[in-house]
Amino acid sequence: MMYLVGNTRLRSDDPSIDQALAAVRGSKTRPRCLCVATGVEMYVARIQGKHVIKRMPDSGGSHHPSCDSYEPPAELSGLGQVIGSAIQESPDTGITALKFDFSLSKTGGRAAPVPGDGEADSVKTDGSKLTLRGVLHYLWEQAGFNRWSPSMAGKRSWFVIRKYLLQAAAEKSAKGVNLVDILYMPEAFNAERHADATARRIAYFGKVASPTKGTRRLMMVIGEVKELSPSRYGHKIVLKHLPDCHFMLNDDIHKRLVKRFAVELGLWDGIEGTKLLVIATFSVGQTGIASVEEAALMTVTDSWLPFDSVYEKMVLDGLAASGRRFMKGLRYNLPSSKPLACAVAIDTQPAPTALYVVPPGSSDEYSAEVSTLAQDSKLASWIWSASSGEMPALPSNQVSA
Repeated sequence: MMYLVGNTRLRSDDPSIDQALAAVRGSKTRPRCLCVATGVEMYVARIQGKHVIKRMPDSGGSHHPSCDSYEPPAELSGLGQVIGSAIQESPDTGITALKFDFSLSKTGGRAAPVPGDGEADSVKTDGSKLTLRGVLHYLWEQAGFNRWSPSMAGKRSWFVIRKYLLQAAAEKSAKGVNLVDILYMPEAFNAERHADATARRIAYFGKVASPTKGTRRLMMVIGEVKELSPSRYGHKIVLKHLPDCHFMLNDDIHKRLVKRFAVELGLWDGIEGTKLLVIATFSVGQTGIASVEEAALMTVTDSWLPFDSVYEKMVLDGLAASGRRFMKGLRYNLPSSKPLACAVAIDTQPAPTALYVVPPGSSDEYSAEVSTLAQDSKLASWIWSASSGEMPALPSNQVSA
């Protein structure tokens, strides 16, 4: 990408860009992204010792669809419900403040909360606070893992996922703490370096290790699930890349987790190549054992693109197989009863195209809401009513003569 920093045009990979950004950070002179002729104002943040150009709030639609800073209209995904309330960006400080609807501490004897993402036995959020699933979707989008282009094929691994999710968590704060300081993600397993990784993990867990009585501090974990299975006194989540540390579940939270995320567990079990991600809060006892307090699950394709149904996966697979460039819409706090754009093809002309899927058995109200979303959007639209038969041809990315 090309930027105007001060009076100098610089590419994002120019060796001198960090120094140039440092010179303008905090000043009234903001860099401009030159993806369009007039340029789009950006801001500078400092993340893990490096200066980074960030998109200004609510400016994603001003960028060219081919630009890394382009973002479809927020109302086409769950982002529209939480941006500006649960997610508050500050270009002046470079810090993004997040509001959670789950606790980062636990008082001894208090019952475990319902695990979930806003679709539970009762209404837990009005959109002003992020659920656990909302946090995972936000980090996923910030890291760019809801985006796809042919050049990304074969380049995503747990090492890459972990690296960029942790970068996405930097400069994010919640309840007075930096998110990256309480987020644990297993290191990619390496037999030769496993002992060192274990030592780092034990030291990390030691930050919140506490006695069984009194208030416990909680951490968050994101990982790929290898196994969800019985243990001697309940159940446990076994993560890939972490063979010798399991996350324990009591029978009650396990029962609720399986009930609430039956769809995700079914997709994981029934579709070859599907990966299952967990995000959870957990405490660490004096013994060093991790116990889950609240959790949410997310299914992704073998290319790490999130999906909620077989029909969504068919759309994503079709786009990827055709060498298309697109962005996956994420739900954040929205329940499955509310429609959103399954994906946005960013390679169609003259504008991106929002793709909608109406699952079989959907209510008339659901179908009407899809039609309203499509009609009110500035983007072109493509709608597949899955009960009507085969998936129609995907929107063309060819410029007509």
